[in-house]
Order: sequence, then structure tokens, then C-alpha cells
Amino acid sequence: MPDNPGAWITATARNRAVDRLRRERVGRQKLEAAAQLDALRDLGSDDDVTHLPDDRLRLLFTCCHPALAADASVALTLRTLGGLSTDQIARAFLVPQATMAQRLVRAKRKIRDAGIPYRVPPSELLAERVPGVLAVLYLIFNEGYATTSGPLIRDELCAESIRLARVLCTLMPDGPEARGLLALMLLQHSRHAARTGPDGSMILLEDQDRARWDHDAIDEGLALVRDALPRGSVGPYQLQAAIAACHAEAPRPEDTDWPQIATLYDELARIAPSSVVELNRAVAVAMADGPAAGLALLGALEVSGDLDDYYLFHSAHADLLRRLERTQEAADAYRRALELVTNDTERRFLDERMRSLTRSDLPPGSAS
Repeated sequence: MPDNPGAWITATARNRAVDRLRRERVGRQKLEAAAQLDALRDLGSDDDVTHLPDDRLRLLFTCCHPALAADASVALTLRTLGGLSTDQIARAFLVPQATMAQRLVRAKRKIRDAGIPYRVPPSELLAERVPGVLAVLYLIFNEGYATTSGPLIRDELCAESIRLARVLCTLMPDGPEARGLLALMLLQHSRHAARTGPDGSMILLEDQDRARWDHDAIDEGLALVRDALPRGSVGPYQLQAAIAACHAEAPRPEDTDWPQIATLYDELARIAPSSVVELNRAVAVAMADGPAAGLALLGALEVSGDLDDYYLFHSAHADLLRRLERTQEAADAYRRALELVTNDTERRFLDERMRSLTRSDLPPGSAS
């Protein structure tokens, strides 16, 4: 007999009640998952949906709950799903590490206090979550495409982003922006084998061996672009996919339709304005109309100071100055980029570019 039979009975009853509640909760979750799988099968997709929705997808939608602020949702998912460090996420958002750490703490507390469910939402709630989910997937992909530290490319992050984007397209077969994002990532990642040399050095787009590109991925991406663009209003991922398609369709660097790319960036800047978009637009204009035209657009960004801590702004600025033979100004811009860059592969590339300024055989190159 226990020393206190009444207390023992009470504790046992409480534990059994907790076990029963847990079993009922798991049962409800399994019923919801089964219903979601049935709905997916009813879509008639050829994809294997027996693993859907998986833990990573549930985590993705939990972190992107509308009760969380958009920037907090993206940051939390990058931390928990993408495995990125707080410093890496802070750099992606162009904010101090301490600021990002506070956002992550607040987001976790919000999920706990609000009792946000760990699940893929029902179909009627999917639409409100999609923008945040797409943003997260693209940022995870970008960290894999050009890492903040370590090797230049992390294929596993790119592959996971593409896999989850396929899942989203299965969940929302009529979602043009989900298809646009999938197309964009496929077209970008199709070049991964040609982006680095045998020694791990970075190879610019115009210098890559295009025979090494993944042409199956390009064909799939181009088909998605053609399918997604006519579907109602055009969103930012569809436009970026169209830009990537211009590069993928060019058999040689000199065949790239830079005027079309510049026009697409004009539209992207109109519907999704940001300093980074303006930077990319300036680079495209420089390729279409000459480095002086691109440099004029960078001038406004330089005055605003929005990208002063963004190494790609300074490397692009340096490249345009280099092409205009403004050697000393280019060297200063390269030095600033070298102060900010965190990836060793990119640092070696920028250092070599700066050293080339002292040589007579300056390579033509481009800013992208």
C-alpha cells in the first residue's frame, strides 16, 4: 500500500487523464492528416503524396502563422527549418544580430502563448499563409545558393527548398506565385555544377560552361514560367523566374536579352520595390545600356545609404567603376566589399578582382 493512498489515487487518475487527452489529440491529428492526403489524391497529381504533409511542411506553416509578424515568421523558419544561425539570418535581413535574436525570442514566445497549432492549415486558410511560406523558402534557397560562410553552395538547402516548393504546388495547383518560385529556384539551381571551378573558386555567369548546366531542370523551369505567367496578375516570383529564364535561354553570354531583363526589373521595382531590386535593376541597365547608365542608378542608392552594409552593392559598384577605368574608385569599392563579405570563396574572388586593377589586361566581366 502507498503511504498516502488518496494522493496516489489522485496522481494516477491525473496521469491517466493526461494520457487519454494525448491519445485523443494524436487521433485528431491523424484524422486531419488523412483528410489532407485524401484531398491531395483528389487533385489527381502525379506526385507521390504518401509522405504529405510531412513534419517539415507542418513546421513551415506553423512558423508562418498569420498571428506572427511577417519578418518574425521568416526568421523563425530559417532558424528552425533551414538550420541557419542567428547571424546568417540577420545578414539576410540586413539587421544587427542582436535585433534578430530578439525577433526570434518573441516569435517563439508568441507560438507558445497563442497555442498556435502544429499542422498544415485546411485549404480555406492556405492562401493567407502562402506569402510568408514562399518568402521563407526563397530565403532558405538563397542561403544554399550563396552561403554567408563555408562553401559557396549548399546543395542540400537548395534541394530542400525545391522539394517543399513542389509540395506547395501540389497543395495549391492553381497558385501562380508558388509555381513561379519553383521555376525560379529550378532555373537558378540548374547552374550549380558550373558555378565553381575544380579548386572551389567562383565562376561568373558569363564565364560558365553552359554544357554543364542541368538542362532538364531548365526545361522544367521554362515550362513552369510559361504556365505561371498567364495566370492573372503577375507577382514578384513570376517576374524573377522570367528574368532567370532570359539567362537560361541564352546559348551564349552575348545572346542574353539584357534590355528585356532591364524591363522586367522595372516592373519588379514597381510591384515589389526594395533597395536590392534597385541594385539588380542598375546592374541590368548597365549591361543593356553601358556601365555609365548603371552607375547613375547606383548613385541614388549610394545617397540613401540603405545598402551601405551590403557587400554586393559595393562589389557591383566596383565592377562598374572598373569597366569605366576609374581604377582608384573601383579599388576603394572593392576594399569596402571585402570588409563586408563573409564567404571565403567570394572574398577570394573579390580580392583577385581588386588585384587585377593593377594589371594591364583587365578582364571585361560584368557586375552579375
